Formats: sequence, structure tokens, C-alpha cells
Amino acid sequence: MSKHEVEQYTAVPADAKLPTKYGDFRIRSYIDPRDGSEHAAIYTGDMDSQQPPLVRVHSECLTGDALGSLRCDCGPQLQRALKTIQEEGRGIVLYLRQEGRGIGLFAKMQAYNLQDRGLDTLDANLALNLPADGRDYTIAASILKDIGHDTVRLMTNNPDKVAQLEQHNITVLHRVEHKAGICSENRDYLRTKAQRMGHILSIVE
Repeated sequence: MSKHEVEQYTAVPADAKLPTKYGDFRIRSYIDPRDGSEHAAIYTGDMDSQQPPLVRVHSECLTGDALGSLRCDCGPQLQRALKTIQEEGRGIVLYLRQEGRGIGLFAKMQAYNLQDRGLDTLDANLALNLPADGRDYTIAASILKDIGHDTVRLMTNNPDKVAQLEQHNITVLHRVEHKAGICSENRDYLRTKAQRMGHILSIVE
């Protein structure tokens, strides 16, 4: 392979078509220069428009997103975001590699074990000397700016997510309620998020 051919391939952007059951998206991958972690922007519609797009900042959840676990609402939230953005015709899902609210898969399974013994999701993390929520949205803000949007409509129930983005100069024009997948298996988990972690959720008994 010639030097010219090598340069051609290494210059290829990490951006491609992503057909899904919800509709056609594009997916673009980003590498966080701080730690080498890889994240993705899944988007559709005219990104050159100056109208604030509908955005979901979603943290990776192997058990919920890929395995369909009912212990959390992560999988249904991701699915609802993709469906809602397709229905609107324009928007972005940022998929951040922050498993277990930033503690990683191994620690998340340890926390699950403690939850099986009776601790709630917050106390389980604290018992392991881990933060209740260790997520960092610096890379999310950087990705949004790279795509060309520093003003968004954000699908979230988490005020801390709004606050962190705004600290990184992303204007959240409107917070859009984002409830999905509430069931008997995750009701206590969601109640803890509402009562102890400040999430804006009404959990009906």
C-alpha cells in the first residue's frame, strides 16, 4: 500500500449510516483525549439548522441497553429517545461510555449484589466507597459543540445533567420529561433517584 493510500484511509471520518428499527440515523464516534474512552453521537436531520435540536445524553448500560434488564429504565429510555427523535425528524442521542453512572461494569455488579441484600442504589455505591453518581458530561458538551450546537432541548429527568452541561457553556433551552420503562422491578430504583438524587420523577405506587 502506498503512502498516499495510507493517508487516504487514515483520513476517513468516523461517521457512517446507521439504519435502525426506528429509522435511519448517522453515527459518529469520538475519542475523549483525557482517557481514550470512545463515545458516539447518533443523529438525524439537518445539523446545519440553527434551531436547537432535541438531545438525549445517555450513559451506557450493558444490562439495560443490550440485555433488557428490568432493574433500571435505561433500555426503554434509549429506545424512547431514538423513536422520539425520528418522529421529530431531527435530533441527537449522545451515547457516553459511563457504565454504572461512571463506576464501571465490575463495580456496578458489586453494587447490584449489595442491592440484592437490601441496600438502595445510592447506599450500595457509597458502601463500596464510590460516588452515588460519578458521571462527567465534559465530553458531551464538546461533542455538541463539534456538531455545531451549543443550545439544545434536553430529554432528561436529571437536573444535575442540565447543570453540568450549562457549566460547559451548553444552553438547555428546555428540559423535556423523559420517562419510560417504569415497572415493578425498577420502581424502588426510580423512587431512590427521585427522593434521594433529585431526579424529577413522579413514581405512582
